[in-house]
Amino acid sequence: MSLSFDQRDGFIWLNGQLLPWQDAKLHVLSHGLHYGSCVFEGERAYEGRIFKSVEHTERFQNSARILDFELPYSTDELEAAKALVLQKNGWTSCYVRPVAWRGSEMMAVAAQESTINVAIAMWDWPSMFDVNEKMRGIRLDIADYRRPDPRCAPVAAKAAGLYMICTLSKHRAERKGYADAMMLDWEGRVAECTGANILFVKDGAIHTPLADCFLDGITRRTVIALAKARGVAVHERRIMPEELAGFDECFICGTGAEVTPVSEVGPYKFTPGALSRTLMEDYSALVRKPS
Repeated sequence: MSLSFDQRDGFIWLNGQLLPWQDAKLHVLSHGLHYGSCVFEGERAYEGRIFKSVEHTERFQNSARILDFELPYSTDELEAAKALVLQKNGWTSCYVRPVAWRGSEMMAVAAQESTINVAIAMWDWPSMFDVNEKMRGIRLDIADYRRPDPRCAPVAAKAAGLYMICTLSKHRAERKGYADAMMLDWEGRVAECTGANILFVKDGAIHTPLADCFLDGITRRTVIALAKARGVAVHERRIMPEELAGFDECFICGTGAEVTPVSEVGPYKFTPGALSRTLMEDYSALVRKPS
């Protein structure tokens, strides 16, 4: 097992101060821990530059507003903090995790007077797979839990509480030998994976679920733009599980997964092909392109 995340060395930015890694702590009676009033971002730095950093910061702020709190730092202040953490830790390529939560001033469902805490941490997280391994495709289970109706949860926020069913679904998938799980929405339509969006290829066109009950990922939007730049048609629409039998390729995308082909979703089989490879390579080139 890798070194526990509370025992690592380096620096974490917490509420305006750069602290030694192991000193960046919160109290056990924090509202964010007990009631899920916490939002976060997942970003990557490549060769010293955080990819689409401002876009992530703006989504971070919007997620907080959806959970009925304002971050006490501006976009410029958060961007400067991220740059400081990157420089101080000596990273060039790494994972970037801003997180914000309600503190300990109130310990009940209502917590309008609680202090909003903000932290930024970074750590080494290389690409999950090399190119050849990726092109073999990963295997996905089909999750039992479903993404909630937008009337039942703040689905447009990258909120910590929304990931509870993702953790449960991924654990169940891994115990069965899968890499991850594909989730359906509350009406039984294809939605996303536990931490990445999902896209399919049929007759040279991309088909992907409408992002109306799950996060419209920044990586997802980037990949769609890359596909359109190559003249590939992209259809964002409702997709029923039984349609998977008619798709040629499948791949997932997200900050962690980047672009990763899929060979299997439950009983459905796919052959990672040319479009998956092209978009995987295009994305890899884009994130490393000098600004």
